[in-house]
Amino acid sequence: MRNRQLHRALLAFAEEAAWQLAADTTDGHEVPFEVVEARGARRDRPLYCYRPLTGDFIAHRQSVIARLPTYLPAVHALSAVGGLDAYLQARVARGGAGGVAPRERGELALRALLGRVFEDSTDFALVPERFERAYAELEAIVHEGRTETVVLVPLLGLRIESAEIAMGDDLTLMRGDVVDDAPEEAVWPHGGGAPNVLAVLRWEAAAGDEAPLAHARVRLGRLVTALRLYDPALVSLGPAAWTRTAGGPWQVAVLAPGAALGRPRAECPVAAAQEDELRAFCSLVGRRTPRAGEVAWALRRFELGCAHERPEDALTDHLLALRALLEPEGPGSGRLPGRVAVICAQPHEREALGDRVRHAIAAERALVTGAGVPGPEVVAGLAALLEAQARAILRDVLCGHLDADVRGVADALLSTGAEVAEQATLA
Repeated sequence: MRNRQLHRALLAFAEEAAWQLAADTTDGHEVPFEVVEARGARRDRPLYCYRPLTGDFIAHRQSVIARLPTYLPAVHALSAVGGLDAYLQARVARGGAGGVAPRERGELALRALLGRVFEDSTDFALVPERFERAYAELEAIVHEGRTETVVLVPLLGLRIESAEIAMGDDLTLMRGDVVDDAPEEAVWPHGGGAPNVLAVLRWEAAAGDEAPLAHARVRLGRLVTALRLYDPALVSLGPAAWTRTAGGPWQVAVLAPGAALGRPRAECPVAAAQEDELRAFCSLVGRRTPRAGEVAWALRRFELGCAHERPEDALTDHLLALRALLEPEGPGSGRLPGRVAVICAQPHEREALGDRVRHAIAAERALVTGAGVPGPEVVAGLAALLEAQARAILRDVLCGHLDADVRGVADALLSTGAEVAEQATLA
């Protein structure tokens, strides 16, 4: 078995589908039959038998099956598998699935697999040997000519209640003590304590595909970005990663980009009830993160600010992130404090927040000139304030709650507030 996560998802679905289809037949839904010539019959004395059209029955019950709780996880797991078109070409009667969306390919493959599991069955009892045979056939086809690489890296500062959280696209967050054969150095932190949470990424590569480590750097970098927007604990990648190809020995690799490193300032706990929220948030951020433009540049400065250990350095990077989003005219305009305040604070709190941002700008200027530098605690507090505002704005932009033209939104709100104040004065 090469993909345990896929196997678990498909087995859970097959068990639930078996129960549902058996209940449907008990309720009076009949499996259609066709008359075929029996194997081994003599040509001069043909014998005929009835063969159940299990695949047709499953297709007719598709709307019921699709409502099962395990259906979508199984479809998503299949949709992420490379080589799925080859399985569809072999198992779907109409021949392949060229031109259809990934989810539809996953649904077609799932229906085909279910048909193989219950082929010629009328009672829909799930026989483990038949499921394993159908699953082995699926794996043999989709993995032909492909090599699996597993990359795992500790996620420092993250704690999960469940043994694992499937994040999609072959990425799973797992407690280190439940990962089969994981290196001890990856599982246990220096100095003892609870086992690390590991990001486990499986990558199926064919000849000519992107190098697995290059793929992992991008995928895990996006994960850390999402986690740092999700929670201020500053979850970070460990300094080393481990890779294994085609079931071989684990090898140490340098994986993490610089901005994803750093020391977490606290722990980010994820309860079982929060898993769906976390999964949806990380998926949304991963899909909507731009590659260029003001938001992309601001996000990069935000990540660099999070990676700094010195508050003085972090303060400057977070200011740069906010200026990219809210002050295209440049620092000389003096408009950043008012725009940050109107976006991030309630009306009665805007003046105080604006004053704090002005204080941070003055502190940065003092750090540059060396004159009148505030104390370390003051600088750390101002850096944390700017980080929180940058996180809130970037999170809302990437989640679609705030227009990417943040400066335009801020000016519109300021204009509206000025008009209201003027009308109140005239009244």
